[in-house]
Amino acid sequence: MKNMPRRILTSIAISFGVYFGIAALLIAFGTSDMPANEDNGPAFSELFFDYSGLPGLKSFTARDGSHLGYRYYPSEAETDKVVILLHGAGWHSQYFLPLADFISSEGLANVYTPDLRGHGPNPEKRGDIDYIGQFEDDIADLITIVREEHPDSILIVEGHSSGGGLAIRFAGSQYGNQADAYLLLSPFLKYNAPTTRSNSGGFANPYTKRIAGLNMLNNLGIHRFDYLPAIEFNIPEEARDGTETLSYSHRLMTAYAPSNYKKDISAITQPLLVVAGTADESYYAERYEPVISQYADVQVELLEGVTHMGVVVGYEVQPVVKEWLKDLAIP
Repeated sequence: MKNMPRRILTSIAISFGVYFGIAALLIAFGTSDMPANEDNGPAFSELFFDYSGLPGLKSFTARDGSHLGYRYYPSEAETDKVVILLHGAGWHSQYFLPLADFISSEGLANVYTPDLRGHGPNPEKRGDIDYIGQFEDDIADLITIVREEHPDSILIVEGHSSGGGLAIRFAGSQYGNQADAYLLLSPFLKYNAPTTRSNSGGFANPYTKRIAGLNMLNNLGIHRFDYLPAIEFNIPEEARDGTETLSYSHRLMTAYAPSNYKKDISAITQPLLVVAGTADESYYAERYEPVISQYADVQVELLEGVTHMGVVVGYEVQPVVKEWLKDLAIP
């Protein structure tokens, strides 16, 4: 650099200036310009059911000292399995009640349903986390506690929608081998993956230009502005009760999805089940098998006429999960 001609140094400086200038403009003016349309997206009305049997929130302490919420459904019979259910975007663990209750009452597994950081009734920072990768750390911290309570159990990480994407991200992380199996319900792979409908069927409203600008900075290791909002969610007014999370920061949005779904899925050598409904409003159910099978050995089950929310709360998914869990054995 010391002996480099001044014109080259000047050219480099100008290039960096232009790069940062473009990034700054995209970040500053790249907010949403899409009008909300409550007719688009998943049918949240399917979540209007009796929650009187919902277990109370417990908490565990993550490595940074934060107290994160979860619900626990103890198995009603002796079992050697534990399931951790990861919820989808905008909501929290409450809607897992029918599935978690079924799994535990049938004696298939003990079930934990965490409210992911930034979500739930009273998070420290709604819609935000501290750094990209914090979700994997949180899940690993929860697994440590679960393993202490259930030593030698088969541990299954299960996720729905963005929670399924997070499960895939976890599988591709340094912690991936901590799970003995993975179960994905209509998982999010990537915004432009063959399985994803445009804007997740109208549910997601990303700040596309801002995301591009923040990614430009992230590529240079700059994360100073990752706290900025990067995506909104279309949750109908009648489905809101104050515990929903209507927007995410760039770092939470990034942390909630596979880092690279092809590489992350390729890291899964454990048993893998994917379940989706043919009436899914956000994803193309019939595309999961041809896409995922390129990278991992997967069992895909399609539920006729079942929606994006129905794959969690509907009775149709229960016998599929029951059969898979009963047959699941780890050498």
